[in-house]
Amino acid sequence: MREGATLPAGRRVARRGSAPERRSPWPAATCRSTGPSMPDASDHAQIPKGNLSMSTSTTTTQQDELRSRLPDPFQFFPEMAPIAGAMTKAVHNGSIPRTTVHLVQFRAGQIVGSTYHTVRQSEDLRDCGETEERISAVASWQDAPYFTDAERVALELVEAVLTPDPSRPRVPDDLYARATAHYDDKALWTLTLAISQIFFFIPVALIARPIPGRPPGKNYKK
Repeated sequence: MREGATLPAGRRVARRGSAPERRSPWPAATCRSTGPSMPDASDHAQIPKGNLSMSTSTTTTQQDELRSRLPDPFQFFPEMAPIAGAMTKAVHNGSIPRTTVHLVQFRAGQIVGSTYHTVRQSEDLRDCGETEERISAVASWQDAPYFTDAERVALELVEAVLTPDPSRPRVPDDLYARATAHYDDKALWTLTLAISQIFFFIPVALIARPIPGRPPGKNYKK
């Protein structure tokens, strides 16, 4: 079943009430947040009560001390804002599920070793209501039972583009044919743009080292 027509069978659809898209220099979370969950008592079962506040304080201090390599690029290039906004609008046109966008961008962050992108995209997936099992299994999606055929092709496609094979083209004809079996022309272009969007920001994350887990506008502090 092609993505441009309907969602793949068995695919869980994100809840209605999506939040408005944020125009930022980073691929933005565009799914409705399910909100923070209350921690289970077992979460801290191994931590003595006297050490819990100290552990939290230490973590907070370490986060406060984080610095980016470079300052916020918007102070030098304000024209990046409409470019980033246009990319996000194009990618989230509705022809493929938003979760698919975040899955391929999350996998790209894993492959290139970007903590910023893996943290950011995992947060976006949780905002879409994704389970921890699916998020954790992205790194080993080939043998994981949690993904649809359309999602598997999307993950294989981003891996093919990022991982050269000297013995064959990066995107061979057989992979392209399998992609067209699940995505019509607009959907496949959308998937291509979703991959291109994260590629645009990968050098930024690897070179400038914005602070992981911080929202746009607070992710740079040199």
